[in-house]
Amino acid sequence: MKQFILSSILILLSAESFSQDYKKEINDQVWKPFIQTFNNFDAVGFLSVHSKDVVRSSRDSKEILNWDEYLKQQKAGDQQSMKSGSKRTLELRFTERIANNNQAIEVGIYKTTSINSKGEIRSFYGRFHVVLRKENNTWKILVDTDSSEGNTISENEYLSAHPLE
Repeated sequence: MKQFILSSILILLSAESFSQDYKKEINDQVWKPFIQTFNNFDAVGFLSVHSKDVVRSSRDSKEILNWDEYLKQQKAGDQQSMKSGSKRTLELRFTERIANNNQAIEVGIYKTTSINSKGEIRSFYGRFHVVLRKENNTWKILVDTDSSEGNTISENEYLSAHPLE
C-alpha cells in the first residue's frame, strides 16, 4: 500500500512538472510576445503568435474573424490609437491552464488599461478562452475568444486569478 501511495505521488509530481514545462514554453512563445506586441501597437508581431488558421471572436461584438481579417482590424485599431496619442497596457491572469505535448486550453482574465492623450486612465476587464497548438515545434494561438460578459468582470476577478508565471 505504501508503495502504491508513493508511486501515485511521484506520478502526480511528474505530471505537474511536465505541465510546468508547457506553461514556460507557452509563456515564452505566446504570452510574453502577445503582451509586448499588443502594448507596442505592433499588429504584425501580435498576429505572428497566432496560427494562420486562427479563429478570432470578440463575443461582445458578435463577430468571427480569420487571420487576414484579424490583422486588418488590429492594424486599424493600432493606427487609430497611435494617431490619438493613446497608450495601453495589457495584463493577463489565468484561471485554467491545460496542456499536453501539442495542444493547450487556457482561460483567464485580462486587464487592459488605456491612457488617452489627456492622461485620463480607464481599465477594462474580460474573460478570455484560448486554444493553442504546436505548429513546427512552436506554440500558436488557434482559437482566441473573449468577452466582458456584459461588463461584469471586475478587478476582483482579475486579482483572484493566477499571474503569468
